Formats: sequence, structure tokens, C-alpha cells
Amino acid sequence: MRRAMVIGHVAFEDLGSLAPALATAGFTIRTCQAGVDAIPWDEGLACDLLVVLGGPIGVYEEAVYPFLKLEKDLVAARLARGGVTLGICLGAQIMAAALGARVYPGAAGKEIGWSALQPTPAGHTVSCLAPLFAPGVSVLHWHGDTFDLPAGAVHLASSTQYAHQAFAHGDHGWAFQCHPEVRGADLERWFIGHACELGQAGVDIAALRAESQQQAPALERAAATLWSEWLAARFG
Repeated sequence: MRRAMVIGHVAFEDLGSLAPALATAGFTIRTCQAGVDAIPWDEGLACDLLVVLGGPIGVYEEAVYPFLKLEKDLVAARLARGGVTLGICLGAQIMAAALGARVYPGAAGKEIGWSALQPTPAGHTVSCLAPLFAPGVSVLHWHGDTFDLPAGAVHLASSTQYAHQAFAHGDHGWAFQCHPEVRGADLERWFIGHACELGQAGVDIAALRAESQQQAPALERAAATLWSEWLAARFG
């Protein structure tokens, strides 16, 4: 069986809709919680797919969270070898940093909530992304940091608040600043786990909950196609 290694940062930000897609594609999944579990370097390099998930910390906070350096080094080493790697939110920022780009607090402030993605000209040509750009489909955004586009990366999608929402590095490295993986049934854990951040950002949790109930079903349908086609293109 193919092997996927997942690096998580908070337990409730998990694979979401990507988990059943991986199971259908014949992957076994090993999840390591950064800062809690040892992240095995050899396995991280050798596995068929490495997925780095989100979390409420900054890539530039290595002095506070030393494991971030290992993650960046591992992602850089995998990408250099052509290892298939997917970064989501913090994982996308780690990938950007691993490729030499700057990661920093965004001037537009927190982007928390649902909005549509706008494809770039390159994004228009990627068939697996088409469901995310379809009318009536929004994605969940939940970040305050952003990044410069890494040298050699292909810019795939933007939002109205932040330009860099998705990029590809070759065919093997893909990054989403947004959260295409979220499922509506899981989001109450986010509302509880990120209560302090939501309060500081002045987000109305009841309104976000209602919006999530409205928007999540369309995203889940779109993401099922996204993940299936993305995996098939890379692993057959």
C-alpha cells in the first residue's frame, strides 16, 4: 500500500475530506503531532505523500516552536527530491519558507470566513481545481499570516483579501493557504479551539457557524473531486 505521513499542529485541524480520498486511493496514513510526536526524518523522506496541516502559530516562531525548523528542512528536502508534498494553511506557509520565500503577518489582517477563490490564468488550466472555482462554491479562510510567492512556483488562486491562496512547485509540491479540506460537521471543534483568536479578531461565532452550515456542503462536494483527481494524477 502507498504511505502518507501527516504532520498536524492541533488535533482538530485534521485531514477532513482528504482522509476518505486517501483511503479510497489505497493509502495508509500515519499522523504525527508536531511538538508531541517525534517526526521521523527517514520516513518523511521515503513516504509516498507528505501532508503538512494548519495551526495557529507562525512559521517565523522557531525560537518558541523549535520543531518548525525540522518541518521546513524536511519539506525542503522532499521537494528537492521530487517527493509529493501537500501543505494546507500553516503547511502552505512552511512550504513557502522551505522554498526560500518570506512568511509574515498580512497587512490586511485576519482573513477568517468563507469566500470564493479567484483562479489565476494558470489556475484556470488545472482541471482538478475547477470544482473550487465553480459558481456557488466558497472555501474557508482562517489565517493572519501570508507569504511571498516562492521563486519558480506557479500561482494558482487568490482571494479578494490575499493574493497567494494556492501555488504549485513543479507537479509534486502543492500548497493551499485556504482550507479546502474542511467538513461542516467538524467545524464546531474549530470554533471552540480557536475561541481566543476569534474573540480577538471580533468574529461573530454564531454568524460564522450559520455561514459554515450554508457553505460547507458545496465545498465538500467540490473537494471530493479535487482530492480524487489530484491523487489520481500523481499516483495513478
